[in-house]
Amino acid sequence: MLKPELQTIVEQLCADGCNAVNQYIAEIQSGHCPATMQELNREDCETVLVELKSIMAVYEHKGA
Repeated sequence: MLKPELQTIVEQLCADGCNAVNQYIAEIQSGHCPATMQELNREDCETVLVELKSIMAVYEHKGA
């Protein structure tokens, strides 16, 4: 279960759509976090990244 503030960030990022979330994942992996994540520490950024990947995995699986 995510901390409420991290859940809110994940929801905000996901509201931008699948293409945007895939871009956010790439950005986070390259060390550039979206504006909504700028105040997070490294551990929380990683937690958000894992959650975004988990969410997107569901969509990728549906397309297979």
